Amino acid sequence: MQRDEKMKLMLVIGARPQIIKSTPIIHEALKKSEIELQIIHTGQHYDFEMSKIFFGELNLPNPLVNLGVGSGTHAIQTGKMMIGLEKTILKLKPDLALVPGDTNSTLAGALAAVKLRVPVTHVEAGTRSYDIQMPEEINRRLTDHCSSLLFAPTINCAKNLSREGIPNQRIKLSGDTMYDALLQHTSIATKSDILKKLGLESDQYAALTLHRPENVDTPATLKNIMRAMAMLKELLIVFSVHPRTKQRLATVKLMKQAEAEDHIRLIDPIGYHDMLQLTRHAKMVFTDSGGLQKEAFWLRTPCITLRDKTEWTETTELGANVLVGSNPQKIVEAAREIMKIRNIKSKLKMLKNPFGDGQASQKIVAEILKRR
Repeated sequence: MQRDEKMKLMLVIGARPQIIKSTPIIHEALKKSEIELQIIHTGQHYDFEMSKIFFGELNLPNPLVNLGVGSGTHAIQTGKMMIGLEKTILKLKPDLALVPGDTNSTLAGALAAVKLRVPVTHVEAGTRSYDIQMPEEINRRLTDHCSSLLFAPTINCAKNLSREGIPNQRIKLSGDTMYDALLQHTSIATKSDILKKLGLESDQYAALTLHRPENVDTPATLKNIMRAMAMLKELLIVFSVHPRTKQRLATVKLMKQAEAEDHIRLIDPIGYHDMLQLTRHAKMVFTDSGGLQKEAFWLRTPCITLRDKTEWTETTELGANVLVGSNPQKIVEAAREIMKIRNIKSKLKMLKNPFGDGQASQKIVAEILKRR
């Protein structure tokens, strides 16, 4: 590439968490006249309207291409993405492919690009739960080993990459772009009227999200989690119900039971700013989301993670996050323990943030430009 030519940077995204973590990078790249940004949406999220809402809310340009892959098994979804991405790469001829996170879109983007000899950059590299049963763990490991430039959000993630034999010159400690996004959108989020709309008072409720296949696709597991929520009658639980989860709840005849509980309030999925506000003012958060674990940490809200392992071990090591899996007794005990602790949010504010200084996107774009 000639120095006076623009670098063609192809960003591959497909799920809402990827949109959020890519937002600061997109805005930073758009400032650079040396970069021609090519945003490709795989259409992995089966409700693309939800993704479109995020694009508007985060003030992002429309994708150059939407592959419209939709849902399906891992093999079908990833295969369709790779076929579509191969055609797109051959047509648009990017100089570099950037893939964030650990979804099927991440892996499909990395594989399609590297097989066409387009260098791959992975944002959020080195995260490890060491649970090979998680599809995301497979995606992130394979993507890391396909990539020639890896941006680690924490020191621990960088060490994971080194231990796996990835040369240190490929690894860059950047910080977490989701933290960038949160800082950049905090002032807007504080203007959200979601609490007023829902008739909630700060610190008087818990927020619940649930979407991972290992939790919602196994009836016994889903029943255990909902049983724990039903047991916590002393706690108002605001449950933002993902469409996939709503289907599963109906299938196992739990939807009506949940709706019948006075202390459980089911709401439709909400936007990024509303979710930040709901998390900030919650007494605690129940979730199986990797992103929400971190957002709860940054907003100093105690987190109970409905998984046995997490890739964000920094939050558990610091005591801001507890892993309980789907065991009803553990879930209830963890919640009641949090309710006993006075001024817990003030104590969480004292914790050091291991996720960078909020300048990850600037570091990433600057490093990418060195490859020009």
